[in-house]
Amino acid sequence: MSARGNLFIVSAPSGAGKSSLISALLSDKPKDMQVSVSHTTRQPRPGEVDGQHYHFVSVEEFKSLIEEGAFYEWAEVFGNYYGTSRTVIEQTLAQGIDVFLDIDWQGAQQVKALMPEAVGVFILPPSRAELESRLTGRGQDSEEVIAGRMAQAVSEMSHYAEYDFIIVNDNFETALNDLRTIIRSQRLTAAGQIRTHSGMLNDLLAE
Repeated sequence: MSARGNLFIVSAPSGAGKSSLISALLSDKPKDMQVSVSHTTRQPRPGEVDGQHYHFVSVEEFKSLIEEGAFYEWAEVFGNYYGTSRTVIEQTLAQGIDVFLDIDWQGAQQVKALMPEAVGVFILPPSRAELESRLTGRGQDSEEVIAGRMAQAVSEMSHYAEYDFIIVNDNFETALNDLRTIIRSQRLTAAGQIRTHSGMLNDLLAE
């Protein structure tokens, strides 16, 4: 029997480097891990491909999926709906593929309630000064906008203790290796190894 994939929830405040870490992790295009593709009711942006960047659906379709209990988590953001499909993720995990959910703490709580074995990873910046520097970017935003982003980031970071692992993204390569280590450790749990090597274990213990 092949090992079932692990579901990883990755959350972070804006500016912590979450998206860059996930992109770097998947840059070698490994066949045994992928990022979940969410459903959304917003219109595709130039260059976005249905089924690759998002599953684009109508509001009516989305609400119907909500009623069917089709989502692990969903939210309405600025008038558009976003959701994570339970069916797609279950099918992917059953193939032995690890799935990454790039969602916030609210979505993480919804997923954990339905799938407690999901592994939560929270990415933190090394300091408030560094986070503010990253959010300031090229200096094109007003102080008011930056202050709003900082306030939102602080609110998000207050939920770090709800996660199983915490990575401090001070040095990018170190943080990336930390993420790889978490993934590797989950694949080596007793439950996972028993599923993967059931035949070998039975043979080893045969009298």
